[in-house]
Amino acid sequence: MIHTETATVDEIIGQAISVAKQTDEPQLVSAVDHIEPIDPFLFYAGAEVLKDTRLFWKSADGDFVMAGVGTAATLTPSIDERFKDIQHQWKELMDRTHWFDSFEQKGTGPVAMGGFSFDPAKETTGLWSSFETSQLVIPNYLLTKVKGECYFTINCLVYPDDHMEQLKFQWEDTKNKLLKQRNYGFIAPEILQQEEIKTEKWKQLVKQATEDIEAGLMEKVVLAREMRLKFDENVNVSQVLQHLDDTQTNSYIFSFESGDAHFVGATPERLVKVENQQLLSTCLAGTIPRGKTKEEDVRLGQELLQDEKNLEEHDFVVQMIRGAIESCGENVEIPEAPVLYPLKNLQHLFTPVTARLKDGHTLLDIVERLHPTPAIGGLPRQVAMEYIKKHEPLDRGWYAGPVGWLDSNQNGEFAVAIRSALIKNDQASLFSGCGVVKDSDPDMEYQETAIKFTPMLGVLGGA
Repeated sequence: MIHTETATVDEIIGQAISVAKQTDEPQLVSAVDHIEPIDPFLFYAGAEVLKDTRLFWKSADGDFVMAGVGTAATLTPSIDERFKDIQHQWKELMDRTHWFDSFEQKGTGPVAMGGFSFDPAKETTGLWSSFETSQLVIPNYLLTKVKGECYFTINCLVYPDDHMEQLKFQWEDTKNKLLKQRNYGFIAPEILQQEEIKTEKWKQLVKQATEDIEAGLMEKVVLAREMRLKFDENVNVSQVLQHLDDTQTNSYIFSFESGDAHFVGATPERLVKVENQQLLSTCLAGTIPRGKTKEEDVRLGQELLQDEKNLEEHDFVVQMIRGAIESCGENVEIPEAPVLYPLKNLQHLFTPVTARLKDGHTLLDIVERLHPTPAIGGLPRQVAMEYIKKHEPLDRGWYAGPVGWLDSNQNGEFAVAIRSALIKNDQASLFSGCGVVKDSDPDMEYQETAIKFTPMLGVLGGA
């Protein structure tokens, strides 16, 4: 990467064109500017005028948001070594990047946004045909809001026959369109059909899984199911994101567009975050509803903190995270007991895990070791994955897979894509899962998954 604070943008572009001519390889130019504050949700909505791919990410901490438009480059790895392949492709791209940035804020400059499917080895269906099994996109235009300040990044591949003035004119014209202030009024579409897919078959599978666990095949398996919605008109994804932000506190708000589909969600479950070599992972496993009154809420929370099944499930995940983090991190710290993590509709058991990332390791090394956690796969990991692949009547696609971002300074964050939906025009598929152990009851597990549909179903107009 060629990174300079003293050169002008013209010099950076000229240098990139020159290197492209010498090597006959396109070069990535990345230029960052500090801009006046703008609402990322309105930016995302306004970006629809470009009729190009849009990406969105808001941290659960609430102080970091990115909205991307267009595709400067795409990283699509092989199935067998997808995390290593992505890392290799990212490094190669960074070696061909000419970067103009005097701010050096996280999530600015070259940023790759996207995700990985839950299990690339499972046979796919037409449901996820618009998405690769793994795909990270470097957006052409990126708005980043961090610590209350806004930055605008232009990422563009420069070819040997490109002309500087033409590129600059195109960038400035698009930037003006994207930053133009607009007013939006959204009308939620009406649900015409609401169908839960293969409900009885799913309950039978839960029963079969408990018997297989009792027989010693595995300790736990997470089984997911699908709900399909049909609307009277196309769903406005900008509206969905805004509603998720309004209603789902302490959650990652995300949307990844590919082809005619958007994968959208509000997940509370961080997989891993790395910033300035400091590593944070969290265990979020064990679920109970929120109470209708303060007293009921407290009672339910205490019930969760003392529930043997949920505590056992939570500890499964904590121990797995410990092993993964210790292989790539040092100075690992884990509290002795979980605390409550409240959301609008649900509350979970929560345990943070902190460490320092060891030299020579990357964010994607941690993602590879952590995915899938027992909270969305099971134990033992490989046995549970094979069980899901063989028996679960659902094409999970990116549901329960790692989604997130990384930048050129080793910063980044990935979350587990639960509480999510795949939206295609006037249709949506919602996904929900639960952990099955030896004493699980199919009807109770069904009710738990019904509760977990609530965040997405509510913002899409359902009840």
